[in-house]
Amino acid sequence: MRKSLWLLIALMLVVTMVATACGGAQPPATEQPQATQPAAPEPTKAPEQAAPEPTKAPEQPAMESTGLAELDAAYAGDYAGTVVSMAGPFTDEDAVKFNDSVAAFEEATGIDIQYEGSKEFEASISIRVDAGDAPDIVDFPQPGLLGNFAKQGQVVDVRSFMSGDYLQGQYLQSWLDMGTMQGADGPIMAGIWARFNAKSQVWYPKKAWDEAGYQIPQTWDEMLALSDQIVSDGDTPWCVGIESGAATGWPATDWIEEIMLRTTSLENYDKWTRGELPFDSPEVKNALQILSNLWTDKYVYGGQAAIVTTFFGDAPTPMFENPPKCWLHKQGNFITSFFPAGVEPGVDYDFFYLPPIDPQYGKPYLVAGDIYAMFNDRPEVRATMEYFTKGESLKSWLAAGGALAPQKDASLDWYGDDIERGVANLVSQATSVRFDGSDLMPGEVGAGSFWKGMTDYFSGNADMDTVLKEIDASWPQ
Repeated sequence: MRKSLWLLIALMLVVTMVATACGGAQPPATEQPQATQPAAPEPTKAPEQAAPEPTKAPEQPAMESTGLAELDAAYAGDYAGTVVSMAGPFTDEDAVKFNDSVAAFEEATGIDIQYEGSKEFEASISIRVDAGDAPDIVDFPQPGLLGNFAKQGQVVDVRSFMSGDYLQGQYLQSWLDMGTMQGADGPIMAGIWARFNAKSQVWYPKKAWDEAGYQIPQTWDEMLALSDQIVSDGDTPWCVGIESGAATGWPATDWIEEIMLRTTSLENYDKWTRGELPFDSPEVKNALQILSNLWTDKYVYGGQAAIVTTFFGDAPTPMFENPPKCWLHKQGNFITSFFPAGVEPGVDYDFFYLPPIDPQYGKPYLVAGDIYAMFNDRPEVRATMEYFTKGESLKSWLAAGGALAPQKDASLDWYGDDIERGVANLVSQATSVRFDGSDLMPGEVGAGSFWKGMTDYFSGNADMDTVLKEIDASWPQ
């Protein structure tokens, strides 16, 4: 009995030990997933480390060294929700391209740029400024009007927040010279240059040109020799037309400006556009004589009499006949819109730089374009002006076509049009640029007596001395 009792007790101890052993084996089973838990976050560490990388691009630490404090602050979001108002001549397609060009900046900064375009811009902006209702930034296609506001003290000097060193790094000095105007208390940098168009191109029928074996002239004398060669081959070298309705004569004024830039100093050119160097001066007479020597019956298709009766947009058309009836046409890059349908750039036509005359005056380029001026001084307006000094501000517009960039940091790869890329490349090699002179002169002269005088002269209705003295007499006192 006692033995049986001890056997029962022993059996119970064995059962208890087995139960304990079985119970103790369970924790390792539950610990297995715990051992794998630290491994689960491992894959998430890679995205956590990679995520900050893209944010480094907007930092642009180099921008701080240029002194563009407001632009840096804008990209940091400091001015999100603010509005910058603009006014200018952009309408229709140009308005769309402008808005597209600032869209990335608006998205990155939260600044809303509101551009109000008008075809009557020049009249409306004067009313707004006089009424104390000036937009924050105004886009001027003619610097002369901006100069009037600068003299009145209405314009903010951009050098008050952008350093000269930075601006010189972004623009050829000539652009800065053209942006410097007389303020109420002395010279100021009245604006910064945005898009522009170029005028110093000579167009030619490439396919026929190559077949004839003609070479691109590098100097004015070589261009005259080429003209003589074309004449000796039985053809007429130059396609010329200055008829343009009420604006008849303006293509001739462009030619005079081109020759002035190639035969006298930039200082004299600037004095001439301000009325300080008379039209009756030796410098201007020389320029007109050089053009007179080129625009002769021998060199011009249709003879000299056809110059004032040929519509400027039709002037290059004979260049595309087979064989060409004329071979050379100087005009701005916009002229391709007047070329016959179906002609292909680089195949049917090409262009070269209008050669220099006197080597001491380098390789100047005649331009027109838009200068942006600041009328209200707020941080977000400063940031926007700083952005406009960057080639990036025109990147989408260059791709879409219809603009050239004056900024040095704009890449030729950004241009979507081969012709515009080629023109931009030529301008990048220029030693100086100057704005269309007639657009800088008072309207009575630049869009009045200068146009009329050139028409009268090349039609044979007046001699050189008479024409130049009449233009001088028309200058407002």
